Amino acid sequence: MDKDLCVRCKGRGYCGKPCPILAKFQILGKAKTHFSGSSPPEIFVGRKGYPEINTGILAPQELGDTQDFSQPEAWFANNFSIANILRLRGKLIYARFKSKIKDSGKNNKFLNVMQEISMADKKVDTEIILKKAPASDLNLSNHSPVIGNPAPLKAARLEENPSIPRKIDYLTNDTDSKAVSAINELYKSRIPVSNIIKVLSAGLLGLGKNRKLVPTRWSITATDDTLSKLLLEKIRFYPEIGEILLFHAYYVGNHYEFLVLPDKFSFEVIEAYLQGSLWNLASGNFLSIDYESFNGRKKYASNVTGAYYTARLALCEYLEKIKRQASCLVMREERKEYYAPLGVGILREAARFAFSQQPEKFENIADALKTSQSRLQLPVETFTKNSWLLKNYGKQTRLNKFF
Repeated sequence: MDKDLCVRCKGRGYCGKPCPILAKFQILGKAKTHFSGSSPPEIFVGRKGYPEINTGILAPQELGDTQDFSQPEAWFANNFSIANILRLRGKLIYARFKSKIKDSGKNNKFLNVMQEISMADKKVDTEIILKKAPASDLNLSNHSPVIGNPAPLKAARLEENPSIPRKIDYLTNDTDSKAVSAINELYKSRIPVSNIIKVLSAGLLGLGKNRKLVPTRWSITATDDTLSKLLLEKIRFYPEIGEILLFHAYYVGNHYEFLVLPDKFSFEVIEAYLQGSLWNLASGNFLSIDYESFNGRKKYASNVTGAYYTARLALCEYLEKIKRQASCLVMREERKEYYAPLGVGILREAARFAFSQQPEKFENIADALKTSQSRLQLPVETFTKNSWLLKNYGKQTRLNKFF
């Protein structure tokens, strides 16, 4: 058996068997089949069996303020531990039903309820009746939020009118606006990225004839990718930064170093899964690498996957704020402390936090890397010797040499 299969797979089913790493996370105890609960709000759209897929509502068997059950933005801001996040997520029941991707609320009696919840920005009290008690398990993924306790839905009813932001209400009813434009408008209106993801996943954005359900995992990457590409349309015309900058962040076993260099835009992520970390139990330290030049990527970043796009969005938000362009090498260590995957949302927030801090400034790359080494557990050469960006840095003729 390939000793590196688990770290390359990360729960995606490459071995064709139930994942033994994820199987150990089971939390929910005895559950009711009829209850009223406050959806955080949250929905989930699966991808297995596409184009006929599982879709559903997530809600606990309790009423009240449940926003912290759902948002990575809140988890990071409140410095929630992995155990705390799993405890909250373990209370959510995934009341699911089958949908075809082109279904609408008119021909699927549960879909309209799910779509209303997806648009809400506050908890939504919902009555749920299940066909049978939920299975007591959690589906953890590096890509999407922790989803658990699935059960087939028999009936669902909203017990209150959802609180829907005006901009979401407008754009979900605008069937002449393309999805990319709608995502951009929501983002500019300061709708949280996690909320945009839900509305896109529920099939509520885009031209009317093209609207369809989008699996949650795909909608997360699509949103991060779309927003960063839109920002890059302007960033590529900005002047280059004038000095070497270094940013860093740490959260629940994920350590980031962002080396930002004066140059035209390029971007690279090198992730190191340290031996003994969640996915890397058998081999030595394992690297995943993806990158792009000034002209961007044409293919999905299949090695780093969703974490590539979350880090790129955080960088682009920073570059847009300072009205500059730059090259950036991202070094991430996934350490032993990260014993349960929580989705890429927490990585987006960790990266955003790094760029919200004052950067460390250096006159040369060697000094910047020396400072990074003081925080990294691996030798910094583990990253630098494998870096496409550093190998190519400075090789292109700079425009300012002609003036």
